[in-house]
Amino acid sequence: MDYVDDIEDLISSVADVAETFRNKPRNVVNLRSKTKNKPEKEIHKPSPQVPGTQTIFIKTWGCSHNSSDGEYMAGLLSNYGYKITDDKDIADLWILNSCTVKNPAEDHFRNEINNGKKSGKFVVVAGCVPQGDQKSPFIQNLSVIGVQQIDRVIEVVEETLKGHTIRLLGQKKKNGKKDGGARLQLPKIRKNKLIEIIAISTGCLNQCTYCKTKHARGNLGSYPPDEIVQRAIESFNEGAVELWLTSEDTGAYGLDIGTNLPELLWHLVAIIPEGCMMRIGMTNPPYILNHLEEIAKVLSHPRVYAFLHVPVQSGSNQILADMKREYSIEEFETVVTFLRQKVPGISIATDIICGFPTETEEDFSETMRVCEKYKFPSLFINQFYPRKGTPAERMPKIPTDLVKTRTKRLTELFHSYTTYDHRVGEVQDILITEEAKSGTELIGHNKYYEQVLVPKEPELMGKFIKVIVKTAKKHCLIAEIIKKPTIFKDRFQTINNIYSIWPVFALLICVLARIIWLLV
Repeated sequence: MDYVDDIEDLISSVADVAETFRNKPRNVVNLRSKTKNKPEKEIHKPSPQVPGTQTIFIKTWGCSHNSSDGEYMAGLLSNYGYKITDDKDIADLWILNSCTVKNPAEDHFRNEINNGKKSGKFVVVAGCVPQGDQKSPFIQNLSVIGVQQIDRVIEVVEETLKGHTIRLLGQKKKNGKKDGGARLQLPKIRKNKLIEIIAISTGCLNQCTYCKTKHARGNLGSYPPDEIVQRAIESFNEGAVELWLTSEDTGAYGLDIGTNLPELLWHLVAIIPEGCMMRIGMTNPPYILNHLEEIAKVLSHPRVYAFLHVPVQSGSNQILADMKREYSIEEFETVVTFLRQKVPGISIATDIICGFPTETEEDFSETMRVCEKYKFPSLFINQFYPRKGTPAERMPKIPTDLVKTRTKRLTELFHSYTTYDHRVGEVQDILITEEAKSGTELIGHNKYYEQVLVPKEPELMGKFIKVIVKTAKKHCLIAEIIKKPTIFKDRFQTINNIYSIWPVFALLICVLARIIWLLV
């Protein structure tokens, strides 16, 4: 069996690629004049080919926001004429889109850079690592695309293929304030043609002492609601059936532009077509506390998954204060308890950092207490990694062996309970959006965003089907199909069928008219 075990790092295994061609930017080569950044250039081996004809490989690490950025870059390049490939060996140039949350992700990124160099490939780096630490030695002499400069990827690729090094790392502003970054209405190639990821904002309002992402994404910059809604409408019209809202903190959305998350969500709920669903991304406790009633109402809507990712990080108020998380454990518990009462069956996922500097045995016991009390169905357990340039890097470290022991204890607690047993025998409606890596099953999600596996029947992709749950696993449900969709192959098939038989109708009408005319 195959399952997904990290909600925010979820990237589809579907091989199909959906190309979204919006207005092709006519002035892309002149974008250099629109920024104050002065590109730094170094001469490399020039490309003998005509720009726009080469093959590009794009690899992304990290969260769904990063995934969306990668899809935009792929769409822009493809729209311009470049070929996008999953085979890095045949690619002329690699774009490596990085994540700075954990040391291992940055290590993979560094290793891939070295692999690209050894293979003689042109390498462009993007994402939070180069943006957050521009002086990192392993990205020197490489072209860089900043997190708010992804709409200039064509320029960077063209110059890199000419043998130049371009570094675009500026922050975009609107009316003197930071905005969301690159506009949402850009060409896009989705990794999964059925799932549209929309970044509703970038950056955040917190100053967590362990977090490097803030160095890269900066302060909160929200996109206007009308732009987000328009992007969602276009995505559904293009065949997407699942909408993911993402940002560094969805709960903080709109606080910089005079609106808020519930207002945006109600605008989006109004345009979700039948047979489609919306998933709300990660939100930190401080901001959702102000909107619990409205959030509960939105999560109860039949076209919104009753799922929310609310990181707690620690069960100790002292550690939360040292992390500068800006909420208490009591406030976190208020969020979880309220939502479980108001939205029966809701799935709440959370994150824990084990071994944060200054964490005592008593502090860790509080974390264990919270996790045992709520028995979260999705619990993402992370060992503390000191990130360069963060305040936590300078704090006294806990011995590595102790960190590993605590991580193991929490992991054992997580595996000691089951959360889906009560689902066995239930009849559920699930939306199929992915093919499992096994190749023999499809992955769908029920109302609570619980993962449900069914036997593979390709015609079910993108459809709601009725199933009966047969088995409950730790991370997923196994089900049998009891009712397949009775609708046409897709939402537009009805129209296509009408068009296909219209000539026959037209001929019949003509014949009938002729007969009537003769009789008269």
